[in-house]
Amino acid sequence: MRTIGVTGHMDLAEGTESLLRDALQDLLREQTSDAPGLTGVSCIAPGADSLFAEAVLAAGGALSVVLPFHDYRASLDDAEDRARFNRLLEAAADVTVMPYPAASLSAFKAANTELLGRADLLVAVWDGAASEKDGGTAATVAEAREAGIPVCVLWPAGAARRC
Repeated sequence: MRTIGVTGHMDLAEGTESLLRDALQDLLREQTSDAPGLTGVSCIAPGADSLFAEAVLAAGGALSVVLPFHDYRASLDDAEDRARFNRLLEAAADVTVMPYPAASLSAFKAANTELLGRADLLVAVWDGAASEKDGGTAATVAEAREAGIPVCVLWPAGAARRC
């Protein structure tokens, strides 16, 4: 069984979700072609994390969720993001909540480290740019590489982030 984690951008431009949805489906099919069974590990944040989680479930895989802090749901301002979060949380095979009461850099770093500790492969939905914040996608990719976890960067032609 393959266990694949995800990290990626939240601020996806219009039209990018459909490009990523197709690319993620292709990637998961490719990654599981020689070994049946798939577990996807995600923090189910808006953007790349949620798209990945949906692709895992669509592929018949199990979803393992790692939440960075208690009541992560309350931090989601957008009603559509909350609804998507609720659907994915309900579909999860298991949920781990990191021991942080609120959003913090430590909480996000701990969640990423937990995610990497479970993954055979990290999918990075990433434009390759350095992160403007500590603990972002670039930092998670660097942590995975330092730990010897293979990283597959996924950023299809035409994908973009919101300005």
